[in-house]
Amino acid sequence: MSGASERRTAELRSGAPKKRERLTSGTSEDRGRGAETPAEIPATGWKDIVVRVYQDIGDDRIVAIAAGVTFFVLLALFPGIAGLISIYGLFADPGKMAEHLNALAGILPEGGTQILSEQIKLLTAQPPQKLGLAMVAGLAISLWSANGGIKAMFDALNVVYRERERRNFIVLNLQSLTFTLGALAFVMVSLLVIAVIPALLEASSLSRAGELLIKIGRWPLLFVGASFFIALVFRFGPSRDKPKWRWITPGCMFAAGGWLAASLLFSWYAENFGNYNKTYGSLGAAIGFMTWLWISVIVILVGAKLNAEIEHQTARDTTVGRPRPLGERGARMADTVGESAH
Repeated sequence: MSGASERRTAELRSGAPKKRERLTSGTSEDRGRGAETPAEIPATGWKDIVVRVYQDIGDDRIVAIAAGVTFFVLLALFPGIAGLISIYGLFADPGKMAEHLNALAGILPEGGTQILSEQIKLLTAQPPQKLGLAMVAGLAISLWSANGGIKAMFDALNVVYRERERRNFIVLNLQSLTFTLGALAFVMVSLLVIAVIPALLEASSLSRAGELLIKIGRWPLLFVGASFFIALVFRFGPSRDKPKWRWITPGCMFAAGGWLAASLLFSWYAENFGNYNKTYGSLGAAIGFMTWLWISVIVILVGAKLNAEIEHQTARDTTVGRPRPLGERGARMADTVGESAH
């Protein structure tokens, strides 16, 4: 075994928490210790996974960590909007963005759409910049400022997967900047699917049945897009050897579906019951939007924890590349096997 592998194994054996993970050959087939895919894990194994996820939500302080990520996302939000408008303005009229944002009223709470619309109107009211050095510099500053939200999510995923940050400054920031650009692209595509397509349908000659089909179909498209982006975050966000795609699919589906469902429910609750303005006064809209962000981050982190514990259930190598023995896979959840529920 190489020196790096020996250090990794020593870290795994001494790392906390010890009570629900162990280095083992994992020969108990009835619990999925030999599973090559999540589909091969039996019901008893899924019971182990669900119990550990429930326990780890408290042990890993996911709710509190999500609040910290929400803070950094809020700090990154307005620079991100500035960057989004700069990019959007290269392809379309940025002044239309506030109108398109109204189509997200079913997902975002009313306070959220109000805050974002006001900021977009404020930025688009300024004289447009031509593509040049000043615009490129402004876009770079906006992206760097927005980058903090993505890095906070990476830190949270390291906690969920129980990893230490091992990437150097350059690699970490290149990855987080790439995901920042990806997040902006996802927002632009989402606005296109949710807002622009229905507007085009109104001017088309499609039958009512065709229009209804496309209007309903935009939500599954949003689910697929969210699943894809979350899958990329789960695979490249934590500082560990990359898992195979099949081992992150369940958590991605849970996170994307849970995020859409939680967003719709919270938007409905805020509109009908949650009178934030009465409680918080002029801060009501901001508090409502911040609460929605916090809930969204919690759902995403729980999806990541689900993936982590699914990997933790099997003794097979879940990382990419040739199969390696336990303790040499460069990922705590792949290098150890979680305890069974009693």
